Amino acid sequence: MGSYRASRTEEDVKRELSDIMRSLKDPRITGLLSIVKLDLAKDLSSCKVYISSMDGLEAAKSAVKGLTSAAGFIKHELNSRLKLRRLPEFSFVADDSIAHSADIARMLNDLQK
Repeated sequence: MGSYRASRTEEDVKRELSDIMRSLKDPRITGLLSIVKLDLAKDLSSCKVYISSMDGLEAAKSAVKGLTSAAGFIKHELNSRLKLRRLPEFSFVADDSIAHSADIARMLNDLQK
């Protein structure tokens, strides 16, 4: 699989995964969630998804628990949206980069004042 096709497939999975995440009804998956990074194996066997929340790391960890329990549903939905020969096994990881970048932006604004 060429690098262009791999990156295109990775972007397609990221786009569809973010849409599926918005439609989940799990109460642990709340707030503004974002997919920071997606590591898709070249053979499509595994996919590591880094999730960040605007509400902080604890909200991201809670969302990861909800997403992990809904991994089968996510895989089923992804299969109906993207016709891939092989679907990856998802593993979700909590990340605090959104909150960290918001803190940096707040500090920079304080310095300007």
